[in-house]
Amino acid sequence: MQESHTQYHQLKIPVPQEFENVFTYFYYAENRSSDPVTKTLLPSYQTIMLFCFGDNALMTTHEKNTVEVHQCIILGPVRQTFEYTLPAGTSILVANFKDDAFYRFFGKAVVSVHGIHPNEILQDNCFTELWNQISAFPSPEEKTAHILEFCRPYLQDQDEIIRLLSHFNDDALNPVKIIAEQTRRSERTIQQKQKEQLGYSAKEMIRYTRFLKAIKLIEKELEHQKKIEWFNIIDECDYYDQSQLIHDFKHFINLSPSQYLKFQSDICRSGSD
Repeated sequence: MQESHTQYHQLKIPVPQEFENVFTYFYYAENRSSDPVTKTLLPSYQTIMLFCFGDNALMTTHEKNTVEVHQCIILGPVRQTFEYTLPAGTSILVANFKDDAFYRFFGKAVVSVHGIHPNEILQDNCFTELWNQISAFPSPEEKTAHILEFCRPYLQDQDEIIRLLSHFNDDALNPVKIIAEQTRRSERTIQQKQKEQLGYSAKEMIRYTRFLKAIKLIEKELEHQKKIEWFNIIDECDYYDQSQLIHDFKHFINLSPSQYLKFQSDICRSGSD
Protein backbone atom coordinates (compact mmCIF):
# COMPACT_ATOMS: atom_id res chain seq x y z
CA MET A 1 0.00 0.00 0.00
CA GLN A 2 1.38 3.40 -0.96
CA GLU A 3 0.32 6.94 -0.32
CA SER A 4 2.11 9.58 -2.33
CA HIS A 5 1.89 13.35 -1.86
CA THR A 6 4.00 16.19 -3.17
CA GLN A 7 5.58 17.01 0.17
CA TYR A 8 5.17 13.90 2.31
CA HIS A 9 5.61 10.35 1.11
CA GLN A 10 4.76 7.17 3.00
CA LEU A 11 4.88 3.53 2.05
CA LYS A 12 4.14 0.14 3.63
CA ILE A 13 6.52 -2.55 2.40
CA PRO A 14 5.36 -6.18 2.71
CA VAL A 15 7.85 -8.88 3.69
CA PRO A 16 8.48 -12.24 1.97
CA GLN A 17 6.48 -15.20 3.23
CA GLU A 18 9.42 -16.65 5.19
CA PHE A 19 9.49 -13.50 7.36
CA GLU A 20 5.74 -13.18 7.91
CA ASN A 21 6.02 -14.51 11.48
CA VAL A 22 8.86 -12.08 12.20
CA PHE A 23 7.66 -8.71 10.84
CA THR A 24 4.20 -7.42 9.91
CA TYR A 25 5.67 -5.04 7.32
CA PHE A 26 8.11 -2.15 7.08
CA TYR A 27 6.90 1.45 7.14
CA TYR A 28 8.75 4.17 5.23
CA ALA A 29 8.15 7.93 5.47
CA GLU A 30 9.99 10.80 3.81
CA ASN A 31 9.66 14.56 4.21
CA ARG A 32 10.27 16.19 0.83
CA SER A 33 9.20 19.66 1.95
CA SER A 34 11.40 22.53 3.11
CA ASP A 35 9.84 22.51 6.60
CA PRO A 36 9.63 19.93 9.39
CA VAL A 37 6.59 17.62 9.27
CA THR A 38 5.00 16.15 12.40
CA LYS A 39 2.80 13.05 12.37
CA THR A 40 1.22 10.88 15.05
CA LEU A 41 1.84 7.13 15.09
CA LEU A 42 -0.92 4.90 16.42
CA PRO A 43 -0.07 2.24 19.03
CA SER A 44 0.68 -1.19 17.56
CA TYR A 45 1.55 -3.30 20.62
CA GLN A 46 4.62 -4.28 18.64
CA THR A 47 8.24 -3.44 19.31
CA ILE A 48 9.58 -1.25 16.54
CA MET A 49 13.08 -0.55 15.27
CA LEU A 50 13.30 2.86 13.61
CA PHE A 51 16.12 3.87 11.25
CA CYS A 52 16.57 7.58 10.52
CA PHE A 53 18.28 9.01 7.43
CA GLY A 54 19.14 12.69 7.17
CA ASP A 55 18.88 15.08 10.09
CA ASN A 56 17.91 13.60 13.44
CA ALA A 57 14.19 12.91 13.79
CA LEU A 58 12.33 13.76 17.00
CA MET A 59 9.96 11.46 18.87
CA THR A 60 7.57 12.83 21.50
CA THR A 61 5.89 10.32 23.76
CA HIS A 62 2.38 10.35 25.23
CA GLU A 63 3.89 11.89 28.39
CA LYS A 64 5.46 14.73 26.32
CA ASN A 65 9.02 13.40 26.64
CA THR A 66 11.05 14.13 23.50
CA VAL A 67 13.81 11.84 22.20
CA GLU A 68 16.22 12.72 19.40
CA VAL A 69 16.72 9.83 16.97
CA HIS A 70 20.22 9.46 15.57
CA GLN A 71 20.60 6.57 13.11
CA CYS A 72 18.54 3.94 14.96
CA ILE A 73 16.28 3.46 17.98
CA ILE A 74 14.17 0.64 19.43
CA LEU A 75 10.88 1.37 21.16
CA GLY A 76 8.16 -0.82 22.52
CA PRO A 77 5.92 -2.54 22.81
CA VAL A 78 4.18 0.63 21.55
CA ARG A 79 1.15 0.90 23.84
CA GLN A 80 0.15 4.52 23.17
CA THR A 81 0.53 7.13 20.45
CA PHE A 82 3.68 9.13 19.94
CA GLU A 83 4.49 11.99 17.60
CA TYR A 84 7.46 11.97 15.27
CA THR A 85 8.91 15.01 13.54
CA LEU A 86 10.89 14.67 10.33
CA PRO A 87 13.14 17.63 9.42
CA ALA A 88 13.28 18.69 5.77
CA GLY A 89 14.89 16.01 3.61
CA THR A 90 14.74 13.36 6.35
CA SER A 91 13.28 9.87 6.06
CA ILE A 92 12.60 6.96 8.42
CA LEU A 93 12.26 3.22 7.93
CA VAL A 94 10.36 1.34 10.65
CA ALA A 95 10.60 -2.42 11.22
CA ASN A 96 7.57 -3.77 13.10
CA PHE A 97 8.47 -6.93 15.03
CA LYS A 98 5.57 -9.39 15.13
CA ASP A 99 4.57 -11.13 18.38
CA ASP A 100 7.74 -12.56 20.00
CA ALA A 101 10.09 -11.83 17.09
CA PHE A 102 11.98 -9.17 19.02
CA TYR A 103 12.62 -11.66 21.83
CA ARG A 104 13.75 -14.29 19.32
CA PHE A 105 16.28 -11.83 17.95
CA PHE A 106 17.50 -9.96 21.06
CA GLY A 107 16.73 -12.45 23.86
CA LYS A 108 14.48 -10.02 25.76
CA ALA A 109 11.08 -8.40 25.19
CA VAL A 110 10.42 -5.17 27.05
CA VAL A 111 12.66 -2.33 25.88
CA SER A 112 11.65 1.18 26.92
CA VAL A 113 8.89 3.67 26.31
CA HIS A 114 11.66 6.22 25.70
CA GLY A 115 13.65 4.10 23.27
CA ILE A 116 17.17 2.69 23.22
CA HIS A 117 19.84 2.17 20.57
CA PRO A 118 20.11 -1.56 19.65
CA ASN A 119 23.90 -1.47 20.13
CA GLU A 120 23.24 -0.94 23.85
CA ILE A 121 21.20 -4.14 24.05
CA LEU A 122 23.73 -6.29 22.22
CA GLN A 123 26.79 -4.44 23.61
CA ASP A 124 28.10 -4.46 20.07
CA ASN A 125 28.51 -1.89 17.30
CA CYS A 126 26.82 -4.02 14.62
CA PHE A 127 23.75 -1.82 14.19
CA THR A 128 25.87 1.25 13.44
CA GLU A 129 27.48 -0.81 10.70
CA LEU A 130 24.05 -1.97 9.49
CA TRP A 131 22.86 1.65 9.34
CA ASN A 132 25.93 2.58 7.27
CA GLN A 133 25.22 -0.31 4.89
CA ILE A 134 21.51 0.42 4.32
CA SER A 135 22.16 4.17 3.96
CA ALA A 136 23.92 3.36 0.69
CA PHE A 137 20.77 1.83 -0.84
CA PRO A 138 18.63 4.35 -2.75
CA SER A 139 15.20 2.76 -2.28
CA PRO A 140 13.31 1.72 0.90
CA GLU A 141 12.67 -1.69 -0.68
CA GLU A 142 16.42 -2.30 -1.03
CA LYS A 143 17.03 -1.13 2.52
CA THR A 144 14.33 -3.52 3.75
CA ALA A 145 15.75 -6.48 1.83
CA HIS A 146 19.19 -5.88 3.35
CA ILE A 147 17.77 -5.69 6.90
CA LEU A 148 15.96 -9.01 6.37
CA GLU A 149 19.17 -10.69 5.24
CA PHE A 150 20.98 -9.23 8.24
CA CYS A 151 18.36 -10.67 10.64
CA ARG A 152 18.17 -14.15 9.11
CA PRO A 153 21.07 -15.88 10.96
CA TYR A 154 20.16 -14.56 14.41
CA LEU A 155 16.52 -15.60 14.82
CA GLN A 156 15.80 -18.29 17.40
CA ASP A 157 13.00 -20.84 17.03
CA GLN A 158 9.62 -19.78 18.37
CA ASP A 159 8.50 -21.18 21.73
CA GLU A 160 5.49 -23.51 21.43
CA ILE A 161 3.45 -21.67 24.08
CA ILE A 162 4.06 -18.34 22.37
CA ARG A 163 3.07 -19.89 19.04
CA LEU A 164 -0.25 -20.98 20.56
CA LEU A 165 -0.81 -17.54 22.09
CA SER A 166 0.02 -15.78 18.82
CA HIS A 167 -2.47 -17.90 16.86
CA PHE A 168 -5.29 -17.84 19.43
CA ASN A 169 -8.21 -16.01 17.81
CA ASP A 170 -11.33 -16.82 19.82
CA ASP A 171 -12.35 -13.58 21.54
CA ALA A 172 -14.95 -15.40 23.64
CA LEU A 173 -12.38 -17.56 25.46
CA ASN A 174 -9.51 -16.85 27.85
CA PRO A 175 -6.33 -17.76 25.91
CA VAL A 176 -4.21 -18.18 29.05
CA LYS A 177 -6.66 -20.66 30.60
CA ILE A 178 -7.18 -22.65 27.38
CA ILE A 179 -3.47 -22.90 26.55
CA ALA A 180 -2.62 -23.81 30.15
CA GLU A 181 -5.03 -26.74 29.86
CA GLN A 182 -3.67 -27.75 26.43
CA THR A 183 -0.04 -27.71 27.54
CA ARG A 184 -0.66 -28.95 31.12
CA ARG A 185 1.03 -25.87 32.55
CA SER A 186 -0.21 -23.46 35.18
CA GLU A 187 -1.90 -20.24 34.11
CA ARG A 188 0.82 -18.32 35.94
CA THR A 189 3.48 -20.04 33.80
CA ILE A 190 1.65 -19.02 30.62
CA GLN A 191 1.26 -15.45 31.88
CA GLN A 192 4.93 -15.16 32.82
CA LYS A 193 6.11 -16.49 29.47
CA GLN A 194 3.79 -14.10 27.63
CA LYS A 195 5.06 -11.12 29.61
CA GLU A 196 8.68 -12.20 29.17
CA GLN A 197 8.61 -12.84 25.42
CA LEU A 198 5.80 -10.60 24.15
CA GLY A 199 6.07 -7.76 26.66
CA TYR A 200 2.35 -7.50 27.47
CA SER A 201 -0.46 -9.48 29.09
CA ALA A 202 -3.39 -11.27 27.42
CA LYS A 203 -5.78 -8.76 29.04
CA GLU A 204 -3.88 -5.82 27.50
CA MET A 205 -3.93 -7.45 24.06
CA ILE A 206 -7.67 -8.17 24.19
CA ARG A 207 -8.35 -4.52 24.96
CA TYR A 208 -6.00 -3.31 22.23
CA THR A 209 -7.44 -5.73 19.64
CA ARG A 210 -10.93 -4.40 20.33
CA PHE A 211 -9.71 -0.81 19.92
CA LEU A 212 -7.85 -1.67 16.69
CA LYS A 213 -10.98 -3.31 15.29
CA ALA A 214 -12.85 -0.05 15.92
CA ILE A 215 -10.12 1.93 14.13
CA LYS A 216 -10.28 -0.39 11.12
CA LEU A 217 -14.08 -0.12 10.94
CA ILE A 218 -13.83 3.67 11.04
CA GLU A 219 -11.21 3.62 8.27
CA LYS A 220 -13.44 1.36 6.17
CA GLU A 221 -16.39 3.70 6.59
CA LEU A 222 -14.26 6.71 5.67
CA GLU A 223 -13.02 4.96 2.51
CA HIS A 224 -16.63 4.77 1.34
CA GLN A 225 -17.28 8.34 2.51
CA LYS A 226 -20.05 7.16 4.76
CA LYS A 227 -21.28 8.73 7.97
CA ILE A 228 -19.79 6.91 10.94
CA GLU A 229 -22.45 4.85 12.69
CA TRP A 230 -20.96 4.85 16.17
CA PHE A 231 -23.50 2.50 17.71
CA ASN A 232 -22.80 -0.08 15.01
CA ILE A 233 -19.09 0.12 15.88
CA ILE A 234 -19.88 -0.21 19.58
CA ASP A 235 -21.93 -3.32 18.84
CA GLU A 236 -19.48 -4.95 16.40
CA CYS A 237 -16.51 -4.39 18.71
CA ASP A 238 -18.34 -5.63 21.83
CA TYR A 239 -18.14 -2.40 23.76
CA TYR A 240 -20.62 -2.07 26.61
CA ASP A 241 -21.59 1.47 25.63
CA GLN A 242 -20.34 4.69 24.06
CA SER A 243 -18.46 5.76 27.18
CA GLN A 244 -16.32 2.59 27.09
CA LEU A 245 -15.44 3.27 23.45
CA ILE A 246 -14.47 6.85 24.31
CA HIS A 247 -12.43 5.63 27.28
CA ASP A 248 -10.38 3.29 25.08
CA PHE A 249 -9.70 6.03 22.52
CA LYS A 250 -8.55 8.34 25.32
CA HIS A 251 -6.36 5.58 26.76
CA PHE A 252 -4.59 4.61 23.53
CA ILE A 253 -4.40 7.86 21.56
CA ASN A 254 -5.47 10.62 23.98
CA LEU A 255 -8.29 11.63 21.62
CA SER A 256 -12.03 11.09 21.61
CA PRO A 257 -13.46 9.19 18.60
CA SER A 258 -14.74 12.45 17.09
CA GLN A 259 -11.34 14.11 17.59
CA TYR A 260 -9.71 11.12 15.91
CA LEU A 261 -11.85 11.79 12.82
CA LYS A 262 -10.79 15.43 12.82
CA PHE A 263 -7.06 14.69 13.02
CA GLN A 264 -7.04 11.41 11.10
CA SER A 265 -5.00 12.77 8.17
CA ASP A 266 -2.10 13.42 10.57
CA ILE A 267 -2.23 9.95 12.15
CA CYS A 268 -0.29 6.99 10.76
CA ARG A 269 -0.53 3.29 11.51
CA SER A 270 2.82 1.57 10.98
CA GLY A 271 2.06 -1.68 12.79
CA SER A 272 -0.72 -4.27 12.49
CA ASP A 273 -2.69 -4.54 9.28
